[in-house]
Amino acid sequence: MSSPRLEEFLHSNRVVYDTMTHPHAFTAQATAASAHINEHEMAKTVMVRLDGKLAMAVIPSSEWLDLASLRQVSGAREVTLASESDFKDRFPECEVGAMPPFGNLYGMEVYAADSLSEDDRIAFNAGNHRELMRMGWGDFERLVHPRVVHLTRH
Repeated sequence: MSSPRLEEFLHSNRVVYDTMTHPHAFTAQATAASAHINEHEMAKTVMVRLDGKLAMAVIPSSEWLDLASLRQVSGAREVTLASESDFKDRFPECEVGAMPPFGNLYGMEVYAADSLSEDDRIAFNAGNHRELMRMGWGDFERLVHPRVVHLTRH
């Protein structure tokens, strides 16, 4: 079942979205393949620490997060990947590693790769490793207010 917090938020904001079930997958690229979605449209949420504070970096499943770019655009002195133990309790209704890229619902900043904005739609884990959601990029941007910046390398 997808994140109830996210579903309620989307319904209250009258957002049209699709949900899809797929075979159990742990990586965003495997999820994209099993759901037959373009891996550039499939976003993965990478948890980071910016000067010790948790934040989300949302990037296409086919790309890698560039920590130096994130450091530059965020203005943080120290940027590191967060460990699962750092964030697993922040998303109680989600499986670890399957949290949707809605940091605004969890009190954290969201940085989204500018390459995601090239597509009209964005797909992402819906809180577990067997279901995803897909919605318009414009709705995602309007609701989350991510900082859309260059974050990735291939």
